[in-house]
Amino acid sequence: MASLPSASTKPTSVQLGRIHVLKEGSHPPQNGPVVYWMFRDQRLNDNWALIHAVDQANKANVPVAIAFNLFDQFLGAKARQLGFMLKGLRQLQKSIEHTQIPFFLFQGTAEETIPKFLGECKASLLVTDFSPLRQIRKCKDEICKRVSDSVTIHEVDAHNVVPVWLASDKLEYSAKTIRGKINKLIPEYLIDFPTLQPPNKKWDDATDRFLDWDGLIADVLRNGAEVPEIEWCEPGETAAMEVLMGNKDGFLTKRLKSYSMDRNNPLKPRALSCLSPYLHFGQISAQRCALEARSFRKHNAQAVDTFLEELIVRRELADNFCYYQPNYDAMQGAWEWARKTLMDHASDKREHTYTMEQLEKAQTADPLWNASQLEMVHYGKMHGFMRMYWAKKILEWTKGPKEALEICIYLNDKYEIDGRDPNGYVGCMWSICGVHDQGWRERPVFGKIRYMNYAGCKRKFNVDGYIAYVKRLVGEIKKRKAESPVGQKTKQPRNEQH
Repeated sequence: MASLPSASTKPTSVQLGRIHVLKEGSHPPQNGPVVYWMFRDQRLNDNWALIHAVDQANKANVPVAIAFNLFDQFLGAKARQLGFMLKGLRQLQKSIEHTQIPFFLFQGTAEETIPKFLGECKASLLVTDFSPLRQIRKCKDEICKRVSDSVTIHEVDAHNVVPVWLASDKLEYSAKTIRGKINKLIPEYLIDFPTLQPPNKKWDDATDRFLDWDGLIADVLRNGAEVPEIEWCEPGETAAMEVLMGNKDGFLTKRLKSYSMDRNNPLKPRALSCLSPYLHFGQISAQRCALEARSFRKHNAQAVDTFLEELIVRRELADNFCYYQPNYDAMQGAWEWARKTLMDHASDKREHTYTMEQLEKAQTADPLWNASQLEMVHYGKMHGFMRMYWAKKILEWTKGPKEALEICIYLNDKYEIDGRDPNGYVGCMWSICGVHDQGWRERPVFGKIRYMNYAGCKRKFNVDGYIAYVKRLVGEIKKRKAESPVGQKTKQPRNEQH
């Protein structure tokens, strides 16, 4: 477990509770530059990790730079996800130019590129943002071993409102057990951001840092063409703030009123915040969203409270699960009662069994499930309510819970614009393994895992209307794609956007 900042950490405008010291450099410290390795929080504004990096650089009177490592199809990401990310980073580099903070982009494994860069520029401090995902934590452990003894490494939780290690020091059972802990710390941590200061000392490397963004983006679009880009969601910080606060169709400014009532109706996707792609790629801060939402509470208290529960408590519960449960994407990560009941019913007779290929192509006997799968494949975003039904049906239709979970995560990560995320892993684990849920009346296949069925959906919303909506949506996307000249963007209907 990483330690909290030591007395040797220079005073900072970032609360010390946000910072973990992953590695303490040798003393006296080397007076080299500060590097911020950006990964999860891909933004210039409202970024505690960047604020801390600049702050520490200015206090030591050394230059500061941002480094980003482009992994090769990280966790199976395709054109859809990588195109969105790189276009956001291209905007970030452009907007950061006025700050005189250089932006370096590397390709390869971060375990090699980041230590190499730190050695070349003789850095004294590496600042990283926080991710609970296993691959990134392992990568950071390796970087700690490979860098010079003189380099200090700080990890800053710039993603959560309440830092994950302060919200709780253990794996929480449910939203009920973590909610009070988070709410207790909200007054201390839900604060406005200080202004990002310009660096005192300029980076003196005069080499040309031209980045061929067009070439990079063309490469990832070609290599990941199996899952094409989406066009209903424009990448970048500016677009993210427009979705949150825009005068035309901003969530808080125009759509908030219907959130608490309509957010679980798949026929009303505009009732949702539409922020998940931006939150996933860190193109907007959850803390900024929460601060802005609070100012609307006077007129829409129920909607704001419901939104903050999802934005803070539920998202941070997902980070808690992935941080404290190493097997967050496997059967071993389920609670004992859930593992036992699933294995007790693993050999139960299934009415239907489908292969992964049949499921991926939406070739089942259930038109509602097929519609949800097609919405995800073509649109890049399945409605949140349908995600639960979709995953539970995969449990019902596959050979056993292990296979069901693997298929569920594979399809989610491949097609969802916000896949490969703690929320996605926890969503699959909730649906199939009962994580953050309770035991229910025992039944075949599901055991004591919560059951969902077609009839239940019909009681909640217009199932036929949803199926027709997806059919129309997919038809329009295919038509536009067919009409679009090769290489030209295919516009997806914006009024249907999630």
